[in-house]
This record gives sequence, structure tokens and C-alpha cells, in this order.
Amino acid sequence: MPRRPGSSPAPRPRRRPGGAAPSGATSPLRAALDRVGDRWVLLVVDALAAGPLRFGDLADRVGAAPNILTDRLRRLEVEGLVVATPYSERPVRLDYRLSASGVELADALLGLAAWGGAEEGLPAERFHDACGSAVELRPWCPTCDRPVGPDEQPGTYDL
Repeated sequence: MPRRPGSSPAPRPRRRPGGAAPSGATSPLRAALDRVGDRWVLLVVDALAAGPLRFGDLADRVGAAPNILTDRLRRLEVEGLVVATPYSERPVRLDYRLSASGVELADALLGLAAWGGAEEGLPAERFHDACGSAVELRPWCPTCDRPVGPDEQPGTYDL
């Protein structure tokens, strides 16, 4: 539709420096943090990234008290990030594995783990089976089909 003389152009999405959300608005990061909650949840997801585990094995890897681990596993089930499958009927015993959404969260944790490891001088924890190289998580532009470099400030747009 043509513009009338003197009228302003149609509003375009506004870029927010640094991706800051307006006050009171929910950002994607805030929504993610609301779902995961705390460090125990992230440690459980990281432990399950290698494959399914039983409660005792998971407790050993995560280091959480049984009541805390039970609470976090229930929360992860409600959020659809973990699937519990019975392996014993009497008493009921479960093994836990990541759902597809849980695997996506585990993949997102790669960047956080790499950042934390670099700060502490720790080696990478995940490797590519085919070549043995440490796996990296990088910003990627699907339109340009290439990584976004550090000199290209990634931003967000208000729609």
C-alpha cells in the first residue's frame, strides 16, 4: 500500500543493544532460566547427556542429596526434559534419560561448560566421535550459512 505524503514509514523492528529486553518483559533467557531453575538441574542434564542412568548412579555423578535429586528429577519430568522408565516393578525403580528437548538443553550447556572450563583451565568434556576433537558451540547464521564472528555483534530485534 502506498504511503501518503508526509506520513512516516511503516515501523521496522528495533534492534536492542546487547539483546536487552525491556523491563518487565520476558526474554528467552529468562524463560529458559524459569524452566531449569538452579545448578542441580543443569548438573542432572549434563550427567544424563552421556546416556540413561539409574538414580544411584545419577546421585553419584551429580553429588546432590537424595531429596534434592528427587525434587529436580520430578521438575525435569514435568518440564518434559527427562523421561523416567521403570526397570523394576517391586520395588518400583526407574532409570532416567533426556527427552529430545533435554538433549537440546544439554547441547546448549556446551557453551557454558566451555566458558567455565576455560576460566578454570579445565579440559573440554565432550568430543566428536569421528575425529576426537573437542566439540564447540558457536553462534551460526543459517541464512548466511556461516559462523557469526566476534566482530559481528549479535543482537536481537523487537517485533
